[in-house]
Formats: sequence, C-alpha cells, structure tokens
Amino acid sequence: VQLVESGGGLVQPGGSLRLSCAASGFTFSRYEMNWYRQAPGKERELVASISHHSSIIEYSDSVKGRFTVSRDNDGKRVYLDMKRLKPEDTAVYVCNAKWLALDYWGQGTQVTVSS
Repeated sequence: VQLVESGGGLVQPGGSLRLSCAASGFTFSRYEMNWYRQAPGKERELVASISHHSSIIEYSDSVKGRFTVSRDNDGKRVYLDMKRLKPEDTAVYVCNAKWLALDYWGQGTQVTVSS
C-alpha cells in the first residue's frame, strides 16, 4: 500500500497550489479519502474529506471556501486545490485513506505560505 503526495512548495500569501495524492496497493474506490495537515506545535487537523464516490465532501471551517477536494477513482488520485493561501496554512499536508478498520497514511508534502 502506498500513498504518495506531491505538489507542495513555497507560495506567497494569496497564491494557489494543487496537491495530489497517488494511491496504489488497495481498492481506491472503496475508501474515503482525507487531507490532514500538521503545523509545528499544533494538533493535526482534518482539512478535507471526500467519500468513495464523491457524494459527501466536507471541509474544516478554516479552509471552507478556499480549498476544494476532488478524486479520480480510475486514476487512483485525490487532489486538494488550495486558493487564497494564508501564512496560517503553512503545514505538512498528509493524505489518508480510510475504509472500515483500514487506515493508510502518506508521508506528507510541505506547504509554506510566506512572502
């Protein structure tokens, strides 16, 4: 099982980034997919969640209206489009797959929002 995130980097406040998470080794279309973030000194935060056929999508209040989560079940990828980024969005963003008692995690990708 692998979850590999990409697309992180350094961006100025107000900018945009698109994160991608490539999945392999499990039946991707069965799983709820989640994006978490972890900033230094802060608790891990669930940022966005998308159900297995995209019928249920949820966001944390901190990103609602700025971030969009989507998935491609055929391509086994989940995306996080981030707009109007703020310095407080700086964190390691981690992809998570969840189904029943099964729970898989990626290594994360760093997003830094700074001028």
